Amino acid sequence: MTSPVTSSPIKIWRNQKNIASLLGKKGKIISWTFVRIPPAGFENQAPYPVALVKLESGKTIMVQVVDFAERNLKFGRKVETILRRTMQADISDVIPYGIKVRPL
Repeated sequence: MTSPVTSSPIKIWRNQKNIASLLGKKGKIISWTFVRIPPAGFENQAPYPVALVKLESGKTIMVQVVDFAERNLKFGRKVETILRRTMQADISDVIPYGIKVRPL
């Protein structure tokens, strides 16, 4: 059985340039919240924090925060972008990876 939010290998491949351009960037949390009722495909991660992050380049992204303790979730907290699996894949699916942030 495939997951309800399956990305095709072509969509994943096309997104690689976007992912690569965001890897290893540093920024600051400008806002954050917890997702307690997740969308399909993310049920095993809830509750999880998401943050608006202003990167040093000036770009603002919304991204999941990983490797955190709640005390790390502060406005102005420095973070860096990393590559992580984004959702659970079925055995026959491509494992999707994407950008997340972790506190510095």
